[in-house]
Amino acid sequence: MKDPIGGTSRVGSKGRNLEDLRRQNLSTVLSLVHANRSMTRADLTHATGLNRSTVATIVTELESLDLVTVSQPVDTKRVGRPSTVIGPSPRHIAVAVHPDKDAIAIGVVAMGGRVLREFRFDVEHAPSAVHTVNTLHALVRGLELSDGGTVLGIGIGVPGLVGARDGVVRVAPHLDWRDEPLVDMVASATGLPTWAANDATCAVVAEGQFGQGVDEENVVYLNGGAGGIGGGVIVGGQLLSGENGYSGELGHMLVNSDGGLCHCGAIGCLETEVNRDDLLGVVGLGDAEANLLEQRLRDAYGTDQDVTELVDRQLTYLGVAMRNIVNIFNPGVIVLGGFLGALRNATDARLQDDVERSALAGPASEVRIVSSTLEDNVLIGAGELVFRTILRDPTSASTGIMPGAERVAAG
Repeated sequence: MKDPIGGTSRVGSKGRNLEDLRRQNLSTVLSLVHANRSMTRADLTHATGLNRSTVATIVTELESLDLVTVSQPVDTKRVGRPSTVIGPSPRHIAVAVHPDKDAIAIGVVAMGGRVLREFRFDVEHAPSAVHTVNTLHALVRGLELSDGGTVLGIGIGVPGLVGARDGVVRVAPHLDWRDEPLVDMVASATGLPTWAANDATCAVVAEGQFGQGVDEENVVYLNGGAGGIGGGVIVGGQLLSGENGYSGELGHMLVNSDGGLCHCGAIGCLETEVNRDDLLGVVGLGDAEANLLEQRLRDAYGTDQDVTELVDRQLTYLGVAMRNIVNIFNPGVIVLGGFLGALRNATDARLQDDVERSALAGPASEVRIVSSTLEDNVLIGAGELVFRTILRDPTSASTGIMPGAERVAAG
């Protein structure tokens, strides 16, 4: 996947050009190591087109900044001198947060998309913004990092609309949040740079970087969780964010003109017609047992009439949404997460068959519909909100101070 961030710069002198080139080379190598989780020096030389001595110099500088580690490779039985392995350092970390109506999840995330530790705080009722900030503040204050690690900042994946310009959560309906200045609240409480974006937007970035969307230029992610259905879209390697970061609300796509009233005020939205609570109820599970949903659906689909009828109904409306997504975005892959992934897995290839039959022949023949296999993709994607600054300019690590809190929505 291409860098979803992009950006331009101007240079005004030869000295400035050389400095920009140095920073660009550092950024290129660190970004490759980050995305691939480790690379040999020989592979970096091939991938960048730089000569070996230049790559060696870049790696040495990144190592001095504690951004990469250098180790000897395992014996690969290949002819010639084995190339050293470059990996992302675990010492610069992001704190990632995902509040939802049933829990607040907080992860300690290292470069390379690795969740080092995860904390889950179950709640009986949807947490308020203040509750979320207080929980996060208490954890960050007591967080102990090994080897003198550095917290670069905090990234938050919110199940709602987050303003790209001001970090305000305009609405998170399942949390009952309205116009909450979340980024400012967290930055003020913790003293750390803070970023926020929609949770499915975070997830699609993680899937494109480390999951089912690797090597794909056009990716759609659709997640079904406790709070409904959210989506994220990557087109041509670039995150689709919209005018103010509000794009990707695929859960509010019309799929049934005679459907139920959605909390957004519309009729027949996808997340109203396809929802986790109904599926859990029909197989006799509670919220805390959601991890058992896929197996229960597998066991009952085709043999239990109530389960079969509900699953077929939800698959029909999910298929309508998939058809629209395929026709509009022409993705190479649609990744389903949460209970949507369970629904797909429990019914084998039916969803793929429905889409190939109903969508336009061209895009329908090119799309793969898969389930996410990347655990904690929201936390990993929230971590990417933090890491992108240091990936753009690795020299910022030398000061130990990251730029102030930005209010942007993952791209």
